[in-house]
Amino acid sequence: MLSRRAKYTIRAMQELATLKPGETLQATELAERIKGPLHFLEGILLELRREGWLQSKRSGGYALNKPADMISMADIIRLIDGPLALTSCASRTAYARCDDCPTPDDCQLRVILLAARDAVAKVLEESTLAKP
Repeated sequence: MLSRRAKYTIRAMQELATLKPGETLQATELAERIKGPLHFLEGILLELRREGWLQSKRSGGYALNKPADMISMADIIRLIDGPLALTSCASRTAYARCDDCPTPDDCQLRVILLAARDAVAKVLEESTLAKP
């Protein structure tokens, strides 16, 4: 399940993707547009800037630091919520063996969860800020 933080991040990034080149958006205006709490959003914006996804102006305005078609929903969710997989043993980016699984290679549940992870990842990786 997506966290509230991931949902606000996606909404904010989608809104910033609508800006024309050279335009920026103040955090207060962005919070109003996505109907999110300003204080919560400011923390998200600072993290995105630190990670290199956003640029900010001295005036406090924000803009994407990468083209919108280069930022996928999977990228955003991984940054905010971590791996897409339902269990660590089904993760492609943060694999860890489950403590209660004696043989991961023979685990039928893992096979199903890998397939589910791959299907979800395909949709999220193909969906960008430019093309939902």
